[in-house]
Amino acid sequence: MRDKIIRNIFILSLSISLTAIQGCDKKSTPSEEKSVPHEGRYGIYALNLSTQDVSLIYGSEFEIYTSALRPNSRGDTLVFAQKIDCTNDTCVEICAVAVGGGGFRRITTNNFWDLYPVWSPDGSRIAFLSRRDADLDIYVMSADGSGVTKLYDSGDNDADIDWRDNAIVFTTGCRIWKVNSEGANPTGLTNPPKVCQWGNANLPFGDYDPRFSYDGSKIVFERLVDDASQHGNYDLYLINTDGSGETRLTNTGYSQGLASWSHSGDKIIFTVSAINNAGKYRLYMINADGTNNRDITPTYFPAAFLCHSAIFSQDDAKVYFIGEWWQ
Repeated sequence: MRDKIIRNIFILSLSISLTAIQGCDKKSTPSEEKSVPHEGRYGIYALNLSTQDVSLIYGSEFEIYTSALRPNSRGDTLVFAQKIDCTNDTCVEICAVAVGGGGFRRITTNNFWDLYPVWSPDGSRIAFLSRRDADLDIYVMSADGSGVTKLYDSGDNDADIDWRDNAIVFTTGCRIWKVNSEGANPTGLTNPPKVCQWGNANLPFGDYDPRFSYDGSKIVFERLVDDASQHGNYDLYLINTDGSGETRLTNTGYSQGLASWSHSGDKIIFTVSAINNAGKYRLYMINADGTNNRDITPTYFPAAFLCHSAIFSQDDAKVYFIGEWWQ
């Protein structure tokens, strides 16, 4: 059961049935001739927000399922987790690829479950999650995969990490926590209602997937606010990095999350995986003040193409995201 909880934190509502999934379900007009490149069931894509053109950065038949794609400080490299050579959790490894395509490299090679990589602020190290003992803990390593060290272990599964300045935020015990970059001074930042109580949703009530703004002043996360849907009804919230000033950003109750900030700090992109019991897996964007919440998924994306885990490019002109072709 604990493994199921952690797995569902990364991609909301993967249990949606094939008949329920509508994916990117808008119809394109006859005048549109754009198409989505397809090479393998899974891919890392770049969407130009101005032209709506999409390009394939990296494609694979093996599952790419982490929500932690992050460019380094120069904005030229993405890190991600991928199953390699088999379908077991122990085959999930940390990898990297250039944002323009090419330069694929496998960073970890072991028999552990490694996932959710994020860059250090200077791009020299990578923090990630790994189950090398009884549960998932936070580890760090050099960008080339050397010098792996356990950074923090809460005593339970740790998840959903992000790194900014001298702080790492993460989820444990259905709450948002923070430690410094040396793994010390753990501090709880949120205390949601009915914390860790199980209902009818895919996760217990609580807060998940914290992401720093690029200036390090705020954190966005999703909170399970209702369990009317089996996929969970989540809304986005903001807090200051000391846990103060909690603000509700959305009030839709969609199954939504995996939010990420623009570098300018005025926009947030996130995934809507379901609305009520209808599967979506579409990309949404909202202003940081909660206005102009909209679906930005191009209309020509086919219904069988599921989109999630988006982040902005260094100049905010593109978003990188994971696409899956539903088979």
